[in-house]
Amino acid sequence: MSDTVEARSLSKATAAGFDAELQRLRDLVLTMGDEVDRAMTRATLGLVERDVDVCAAVIHDDASVNALLIEVRTLAFEALAHHSAPSQLREALGLLHMAAELERMADHCASIAKSGRELANMPPLSSHVDLPQLSEACQAQVRDILSALIARDVDRARAIAARDDRVNRIHHRIVDDLIQLMTEDGDAVFRGTKLIMVAQNFERIGDRVTNLAEDLIFLESGRIEELG
Repeated sequence: MSDTVEARSLSKATAAGFDAELQRLRDLVLTMGDEVDRAMTRATLGLVERDVDVCAAVIHDDASVNALLIEVRTLAFEALAHHSAPSQLREALGLLHMAAELERMADHCASIAKSGRELANMPPLSSHVDLPQLSEACQAQVRDILSALIARDVDRARAIAARDDRVNRIHHRIVDDLIQLMTEDGDAVFRGTKLIMVAQNFERIGDRVTNLAEDLIFLESGRIEELG
């Protein structure tokens, strides 16, 4: 085999290996997304149903998302150490940032579960009923952005980010209602404050979906767009 043919064979093998690493990175990011989706469902359930065991499980399982992030970082840094095409390097960087955003979403879910655990033995507040609506809106955003990632659909990513206004409106309404409730009933201050924190965590998850949409656009096109 000539030096030129051997070099080409090695180059193809390296490219194939890097493509496999990128696919593994994508799979890990999607797994993290599924974990966040599940954590949102259970954190909301634990809060609304006043189930301390479910809340505790969400808090405990946050460690599994952290472990996935470590795996993504390790694989991404190994991939970046190779000599690769700019588009491949961009994809590795984009997926690494996506993983970091998803890990923070899981942290928000754990925070919601911690508040749910604290409130479990206290009488519920009437405004509690709107939090599932906020959760559902955020969860739809998470699921849709993961679908857009699978499809590599930047137009859909932009449309998903544009829907963050609805999440913000629900969040603001809940906060306004809780402030009004606390103003009228001093005994509701602790519970109301905790629920405001819950609403803020959901709203931050929505913001991070917008960040994921921006990451997807960068990953696919190399362009940096501000969607927030």
